[in-house]
Amino acid sequence: MNEDTFKLELRKFLKKVVINSQMEIEKAVNAALEAGILSGSEQLDAAMTLEIPALDLKYRIDGTIGLDKDRGA
Repeated sequence: MNEDTFKLELRKFLKKVVINSQMEIEKAVNAALEAGILSGSEQLDAAMTLEIPALDLKYRIDGTIGLDKDRGA
């Protein structure tokens, strides 16, 4: 294995995950705000699961996304 290639490819994958995930979350939140489903003060529970079947890896990250900086934690 070429360690440099692996690290570069991993960073490219993670960058894609971050950028695409943020865009999809922003799109969904904006649509929910426009539809009146959200008021804009919610704390949204969120989860992300990373899977790499060839490694039998399944890793879940849980968190909260706050919509109002003056509320919540």
